[in-house]
Amino acid sequence: MSNSEHVKFSLKVVTNKQRTKVFYAEVDSGFADILLSFLSLPLGTIVRILGKHYGDESPVFGSLTTLSNLNSELFCTESCKQMLLYPRKSLRNERCKLKLNVDDTPLTKAFNEDVKFSLKVVTNKQRTKVLYAEIDSDFADILLSFLSLPLGTIVRIFCKHYGDDSPVIGSLTNLYNSLSNLDSDLFCTESCKQMLLNPRKSLRNERCKLKLNVDDTPLTKYLMCPDKNCITRNFGLYYDTSECDCGESALSCDMGIVEIVKLTASVDEGNGGVYTKSTASFIISDDLQIFPSETRYSIHILKDLGITDIDVTELMDATFGLNQVMDLLKGSLLSKTPLTDIILNKGLMSPITVECDKCILPVDEVVEQKMRIKAIMQESTNRLLFVEADGNFVDILFSLLTIPLGAVELFLRGSTGLKNIDNLYRSLGNITDGKYLNTKDIEFMLLKPLLPIGYVCKDNILPLFEETWSHNLSDYSFKSPKGPGNYVKGQKMYMVTDDLTATPLCMASSISIFKQLKVPLSDVKELELDIGLKEALSILKASLTSTSALTDGFMIKPTSMKKPKQEHA
Repeated sequence: MSNSEHVKFSLKVVTNKQRTKVFYAEVDSGFADILLSFLSLPLGTIVRILGKHYGDESPVFGSLTTLSNLNSELFCTESCKQMLLYPRKSLRNERCKLKLNVDDTPLTKAFNEDVKFSLKVVTNKQRTKVLYAEIDSDFADILLSFLSLPLGTIVRIFCKHYGDDSPVIGSLTNLYNSLSNLDSDLFCTESCKQMLLNPRKSLRNERCKLKLNVDDTPLTKYLMCPDKNCITRNFGLYYDTSECDCGESALSCDMGIVEIVKLTASVDEGNGGVYTKSTASFIISDDLQIFPSETRYSIHILKDLGITDIDVTELMDATFGLNQVMDLLKGSLLSKTPLTDIILNKGLMSPITVECDKCILPVDEVVEQKMRIKAIMQESTNRLLFVEADGNFVDILFSLLTIPLGAVELFLRGSTGLKNIDNLYRSLGNITDGKYLNTKDIEFMLLKPLLPIGYVCKDNILPLFEETWSHNLSDYSFKSPKGPGNYVKGQKMYMVTDDLTATPLCMASSISIFKQLKVPLSDVKELELDIGLKEALSILKASLTSTSALTDGFMIKPTSMKKPKQEHA
């Protein structure tokens, strides 16, 4: 059984005097849930679990036991027979957490670990360099889905997949970990912290049915007041445990997702694919440029690499499963040659070097309101040690974790310092005619992704935009999981170190940093810095690749340690 066999329930039972007839029994909600769950069991599951539990003494239900005896060749696929022998509940019923579950069918996974992709790979003669690879639409969909992943989700799934060997993504890993370590009382709501730790894609991207999905975030569920006569008509996200404003009960009635947001088109309508048409095929370069599978593009890639003689190339096969796709996501952020590293170098990465302090962002001049923070700098190196700021600045930093890679590319105009992701984003222009993308609005979904409803802070200076409610919800009132407008409570001051580790401000922490970095107080300088849109985007860019996101984000040019002058007698 999928739950512990040691779980026991106590029932108060009323019988006749002879104890030959039970009149009724009193049960708690845990036992009632199990009874009601019987209604969700497929008939095939009932036959299977009774046969497994009772063996030869299993009851017989008419003609329901003959399917397993049929030859697999009679079915369209072997998987078809297995699907019928192991029928599943709906995903909503499957996710119910019963105290004791008689159904031992494995939970449906966010991705299928058994899915494999076959790639035709062209290398140099020495097999030290991947020149390009041929991929089908399913694999192209997975590549393009990287653009829909929020930055915080990438950090989280890396930590889950790689464990102690999880890669460090600039300063984002420290930012995410410091968020995780903050006391929930510092946030406007407990749901707000969970929302930031598990950021979601837009509802349109979330509904994409990828053949292999690295994002295991549960599907969004919107809940409304169960009272049909409720006059407040509140609704909220699935993890928002607040009560409805009517005061009668918590938001607990599932609204479904079809009519929550305005959808211009389905992401998987008609053509069998997700982002790309199922009949399309593509080639990708070692640095993740994607092109239609046409001879002219393969020639273009080879010429760019300085190859004019086809005899210096070799053809080989490569298989990608979950581990290789995760390595590809990691390599797209950390390597100069991700395909070569995975296929030929067995995962050894060729690291990217980015000089953040020389990056000038193309932000238009706009009239904007800026916030001011106090910064502590080491004079001899021009390095920011930490800043002292209120919750508004911390809200800006935490909002970085909610931004999808595609939106990062949009904000930074295709120049993020992540060369492979820049290439993937820009090369969408190679496949935007009607032959390759599944629907007309796919390009918009990937190049200009929106955040889910309820994510954007009231005072956020970043150009973040949410999905739009469906007109069907005009009479409803949304209760955001973050509360009235911000992530953290405003009255608290925070210390944020150069690598974006955020902690509540206390004097002991600042002294500890001076000691840890061995910085004498005589080498410390205090200054004030203004934060506007340009500075926020600059910190975003630096956070992707640098562990000195504040120093690099504020374009403070580091200097080498000054040696004190020696006095001569």
